[in-house]
Amino acid sequence: MITNKTFNEIAIGDCASLRSTLTKRDIDRFGMLSGDMNPTHFSDEYAQMLLLRNKAVGHSMWGAALISGLLGSTLPGPGTVYQAQTFQFHNPTEIGDTLTATVTVTGKIAENQIIVLDCQVRNQRGDLIVSGEAKVTAPIRKPTDIGSPYATMEIRETETFNQLLAMVREWDPIPTAVCHPCSEDALLGAVDAARQNLIVPILVGPRQRILSLALALNIDISPYRLLDTLHSHESAEKAVALCRLGEAGALMKGSLHTDELLREIANKERGLRTASRFSHVFIMDVPTYPRPLFITDAAVNILPSLEDKVDILNNVIRLAHALGNPEPKVAILSAVETVNQKIPATIDAAALCKMADRGQITGAIIDGPLAFDNAISKEAARIKGIRSPVAGVADICLVPDLEAGNILAKQLTYLADADSAGLVMGAKVPIILTSRADSAESRLASCAVAVAYAYWQKGELVKNSTLYSS
Repeated sequence: MITNKTFNEIAIGDCASLRSTLTKRDIDRFGMLSGDMNPTHFSDEYAQMLLLRNKAVGHSMWGAALISGLLGSTLPGPGTVYQAQTFQFHNPTEIGDTLTATVTVTGKIAENQIIVLDCQVRNQRGDLIVSGEAKVTAPIRKPTDIGSPYATMEIRETETFNQLLAMVREWDPIPTAVCHPCSEDALLGAVDAARQNLIVPILVGPRQRILSLALALNIDISPYRLLDTLHSHESAEKAVALCRLGEAGALMKGSLHTDELLREIANKERGLRTASRFSHVFIMDVPTYPRPLFITDAAVNILPSLEDKVDILNNVIRLAHALGNPEPKVAILSAVETVNQKIPATIDAAALCKMADRGQITGAIIDGPLAFDNAISKEAARIKGIRSPVAGVADICLVPDLEAGNILAKQLTYLADADSAGLVMGAKVPIILTSRADSAESRLASCAVAVAYAYWQKGELVKNSTLYSS
């Protein structure tokens, strides 16, 4: 329903706000649309060279554009015509910053229906980013409901992780053991998450090496505990110990090899084992799919057996519950949708579905085998005559093996412009498993998912806090 506030309905002191989190996609699109391809917006290296900043900064006018959007969509709303606007720019914006634009009516000029508004944009820390004054002609009539002109637009903004970040940022941050943050990406990822109020990092690694890196990057790590180690093996051992002893509620991989960290986590005497097998879950926010899509396992279990797949399923179902989906729909993927003894994944799928039927796997609606097109496209399922409560609306895709899952997740990232987060499940605490190729947004999203799961594990998840709120 499109609505507005007419000149006569507006009073001095009326205000409205709009909140948005800056993503890499926002920067790319704004640059292309505006023609402002200043490399300091797209490259950390250029930002360091030309601005003496550690990270690339968003376009100043992106924050200002939020004011324009607020005026045109909310106050006064549709029918508003810009007359004049002033801007002052106070602080830069980085990827992951959440900006709140606020406009407040300060004056009315009756003879030409002019509304004067004070405009401010602040980030999540309350820092002033943009200020100014707008003069607009307010609408003089209300719109009639003839249907939204936006209904056929094809671009869907992926807001899943923005919503999650905004949600968990209001909670107490989780103490997190950051294992061997001895590379630029690893250390900046932990510090960024701390700045976003997601984690309280405990840096575990060679003290002098980490201090030298922080100095080179011009970042202050003095607020964070630093636990000295001699090498990556000791870093893994001490980081895991912090989690086992309850001093940390999550574990974040740094610049050591994944196998090295997982080996320590799996240690029978001093690790973080539970009754479940470890498995990895990608949470994908795909612009062309209307809901978060979980993919498992694409990083830990290479050729999982039927027994392994039961644990992998139980792990991902728990994560879906933690993120607000009480009964996720699980598609067990294969190349075909019929059981074929020559394709082992179809046999496993049939067995898993029967186990679910008999209550051996609970908390989800499970079907398979399903080819990927049938899992995510109702039309593909209809054409093939597949009747299933999962087909076309899958929340979770259980892949046959690591190669299939890894290829699928990377295809969605690089060809479908999907955002992603990833966790290793099945341990006593969530494990944030990041890659050197991960974007800053992906690292923050993974931290946010870990925080939400850690709260859920403790039974402290806030009611109605969910990825599925929209």
